[in-house]
This record gives sequence, C-alpha cells and structure tokens, in this order.
Amino acid sequence: MRLLIISMLQKPQETTNMTKDDLFAKVKEVLINEFEIEESKITPEAKLSDDLDLDSIDAVDLIVKMRQFVGGKIDPEMFKTVKTLQNVVDILYPLVQNKN
Repeated sequence: MRLLIISMLQKPQETTNMTKDDLFAKVKEVLINEFEIEESKITPEAKLSDDLDLDSIDAVDLIVKMRQFVGGKIDPEMFKTVKTLQNVVDILYPLVQNKN
C-alpha cells in the first residue's frame, strides 16, 4: 500500500482548472495517507500544530509533498505565518494557477 501511495505522489498531477476545494482535497489526501491523520480532524479551520499535531518538521515535509501540485519549488518562507489548512491552500493556490 505504501508503494502505491508513493507512486501516486510521484506521478505528475493534473492541475488544470483546479479550484481551492480541489486543492484542499489534495492536501487532505496527503495528510491522511502520509501523516495518518484522521479524516474527521482535517477541516479548513484546523490548526496545523494544535488540531493536527504537525510540528515544524512535518510542515516542511507537507510542503515538499505539495510540490507536485505546483510544478516546482515552494519557498518555505511563504509558510512562516501559516496557522491553518486554509492558510496552506491560500498560499498554494496562486502557485497552482501559475503552473498552468
């Protein structure tokens, strides 16, 4: 199963016309599959550290895993003020749109 998840994450992802809801779904999928977070905890308002128990190393790992959707590097500095999953989506969304 882990191999299947890894291969899914390594495949180029289709991002044409991706909405913020679509992007949130992708983030949610990564959090469930890679970080083993309960689906019920994953909401736009969920705080990365308080609600999802993600530390700074986990946050960096999440950024790395999200690169597949933006087509390249993500500047970690952009995430210094991120508190919630919605913040993550709001920062990644313009990068996804620029990819197209």
